[in-house]
Amino acid sequence: MTSASRADDIDVRPITASEFTDWLRAVNTGFLRVPTLTEEEIEGRRGKFVEGRYLGAFDHGRCVATFKSFDQQLTAVGGASVPADAISGVTVTATHRRRGLLSRMMARDLAAAKERGDVVATLIAAEYPIYGRYGFGPATWMAEWTVDVPRAGLDARRAGPADGGRIDLVEGEDVRKLGPELHERLRRGRPGVIDRDELWWKWNTGAVRIDPSWKDPFYAVYRSASGEVEGMAAYDVDDNWGDAKQPLNTATVRWLLGVTPAAERALWEYLCSIDWVVKVKSGWRAPDDLLPHFLPDPRAARITTLADWLWVRILDVVRALEARTYEGHGALVLEIAGVDGLTGGRYRLEASPEGASCTPTTESAELELGLGELGALWLGDESAVRLAALGRVREERAGAARKADALLRTSGRPWCPDMF
Repeated sequence: MTSASRADDIDVRPITASEFTDWLRAVNTGFLRVPTLTEEEIEGRRGKFVEGRYLGAFDHGRCVATFKSFDQQLTAVGGASVPADAISGVTVTATHRRRGLLSRMMARDLAAAKERGDVVATLIAAEYPIYGRYGFGPATWMAEWTVDVPRAGLDARRAGPADGGRIDLVEGEDVRKLGPELHERLRRGRPGVIDRDELWWKWNTGAVRIDPSWKDPFYAVYRSASGEVEGMAAYDVDDNWGDAKQPLNTATVRWLLGVTPAAERALWEYLCSIDWVVKVKSGWRAPDDLLPHFLPDPRAARITTLADWLWVRILDVVRALEARTYEGHGALVLEIAGVDGLTGGRYRLEASPEGASCTPTTESAELELGLGELGALWLGDESAVRLAALGRVREERAGAARKADALLRTSGRPWCPDMF
């Protein structure tokens, strides 16, 4: 019997193309999915593979931990797009925990991201406690609603949007043509939204299959009265009938995009008007989504999930704070505690609606915070006053947290519609 390998004996390195299948199998094992893979899934996922960005930990030739990153564009407050290091596929096999494998992979990836010039790193955390120690903070949250359609109070006799627009059912091929431009319009106007590449649209319309259980959804497109595409949704409907031969079907939204409130209203009203559907599950929405208030009775939409979503780690403080916009005027000196030698220091932020400058300074700090707290504040969702009450930021000058909120918080909450 072979004794357990010491941490130093486990090889952490980029995988080769020939190791991709073994790496995928380790990912499935780590996420408690069926470890076997179909050739279609392997080839479908291979389209994302970039040498040097997929890391593995190998013990006697077996992949026991996984990590990948890829280039991403993230929308900052005000609409600017910043380059991000998107992290995903992070697993450590149960037999190899507590040996520092994630820390080794994370340190390697973040150093490379900093060298490339990425402004931030991003991830969706499967478990909350893991990533704060690497300087990540929850920057967006998501909510899922379940709508009780009979209670919603919508007019069952309505025939379509009341604004002169129309809803059309389309095929996946149409979505691949119309979707990218619509999504870019959304991304330019909503902080927290990330880009979708061509492969995303192929994966999410079934043109490239990465899930053996894939089933084609329905696709609905909203066109305004002028004929412009302003909204789109993908959804499934189950087949559930009660004992008295009553339809009890649920429509589950995979994703829904709207660049105007009229588009969102029309799509939600359409989903709630489908014959036999008595419940609509919204999918991942912003916590301040308009959905409940499109209904005559907002209580018909109840939150069934509310959780942190996109986590952000700042890699370049100056570029991150200068990339976003600010609604008010002010200056603030921040002391940022680094965690790995890549980021941290003392900075003076001067901001106004006309622009911002962020420079290293020796002035006395007004607010002390960690990288995770800065990441949580950067997109405008979190409150420095709230973090101070929790003991996670410290005021060196009275009122500094309130001043930070006046500069950094936004009137609308950021939103990331996607899992990655």
